Amino acid sequence: MFRNLGIAVFLFYVLSVTALLGVLYYFVVFVQLQNLLPLFAILLTLTLFGGFVIAKLSIDPLAEYIKNLQNLSTETLHELNLPISTIKTNIGMLKNALASEKEQKRAQRIESACEMLQQRYNELDYMIKLQSANITHETIALDELVQNRVAFLKQIYQHITFSLELAPLQIQSDRVGLSKVIDNLLDNAVKYSLNIHKIDITLHDQSLAIKDYGCGMDEVELLKIFDRYYQSNQNMRGFGIGLSMVKRFCDTNNILLGFKSKVGDGTTVTLTFKEK
Repeated sequence: MFRNLGIAVFLFYVLSVTALLGVLYYFVVFVQLQNLLPLFAILLTLTLFGGFVIAKLSIDPLAEYIKNLQNLSTETLHELNLPISTIKTNIGMLKNALASEKEQKRAQRIESACEMLQQRYNELDYMIKLQSANITHETIALDELVQNRVAFLKQIYQHITFSLELAPLQIQSDRVGLSKVIDNLLDNAVKYSLNIHKIDITLHDQSLAIKDYGCGMDEVELLKIFDRYYQSNQNMRGFGIGLSMVKRFCDTNNILLGFKSKVGDGTTVTLTFKEK
């Protein structure tokens, strides 16, 4: 579709330029027009009109395609909400009917997987709202939000010890976006913890710090960490887009993002929230 459109736009552009050059050649050589100012004014007008037509031919199909894609995403997302809610409701009822510990653990794993699906649903919903600039800011108790995110991740990373030292802090922010940022930072901390399964999380003086005791990074790696798809360790899972998203969110929301790392000693990430 877009390939054929590109060919059509290119041909229209070539024909337009050829026609304009032909008109200019005719008036200069055959008519021998002395005052070229009116001619240039006419040619400029025709050029601008041709540019408008080319832009419209190029943009309209793309805009229609994006609109249809957004509508499909919204409708699909809406359809996903019902089965997720159904699974959550029924797994809760099923757990009450299970007697053995082994069956309870299986049900717990299903429930955790459903929670992960719910998180992906929330993230997709957030991205759609972000594209339509329909994001709301609210008053958030950051210490409670961090506790909630850690409690969720504990279900996934049961081998990790999260050490929390959180002072109360109220901020104005986008709850879903900030939750995604915290999840990404905690997930990275776990990913690079290696054999020391401990993450320290502190909140004081308007700053949230997340420290791991893993492999750490040198100065060269620190310069690349915000590049999309970059990964310090290519053997790690994931697509390397988390920190790119984190930086974009922090820049947009006026949050100071800092990294301190040393090879073999781990990494500390800080989010500093400016006082209102």
